[in-house]
Amino acid sequence: MYTQIENEAAALARELASAAKLKKGNIVVVGCSTSEVCGSKIGTASVPEAADALYRGLKSVFEPLGIYIAAQCCEHLNRAIVVERAAVPFADEVNVVPKPKAGGSFATAAYREACDPVVIEKIRADAGLDIGLTLIGMHLREVAVPLRLSQKTVGEALVAAARTRPKFIGGERAGYNEELL
Repeated sequence: MYTQIENEAAALARELASAAKLKKGNIVVVGCSTSEVCGSKIGTASVPEAADALYRGLKSVFEPLGIYIAAQCCEHLNRAIVVERAAVPFADEVNVVPKPKAGGSFATAAYREACDPVVIEKIRADAGLDIGLTLIGMHLREVAVPLRLSQKTVGEALVAAARTRPKFIGGERAGYNEELL
């Protein structure tokens, strides 16, 4: 079961990296309910082994590309973010260490596996994966653009994805950089 979850997470990461045109230094916020992944209601049955598998799968794709994973904690930690310090060198750190029932299993795995983890209250990510409908929108840059990925689930959890793009300014006479669309 956990090998399948790891493979599904890696496949999602590959598709998101391509669809969102991610590049080195970009940040992907990931919200994840391992309860949902394993077929239970969000927040009711945290599964650390599923979180470990998800994190390994995502990291196996994002790390070689130089893309940072920002793991969203659960509402018990006000949806704080666990991320590598190098991704947010000037961010204001908060003092908390996530646990499976206070932060969530995925954020716990991210904190444990990061080289130099930091927990912050907010981030403006370039793209996002929402595994189990955990509501990651507050951590995406403006303007968020929904992505329809071919893979709709990880385990039993529904998956939503988004990328961001710069705001359009200047009105109808302006020209736009097609690579930023």
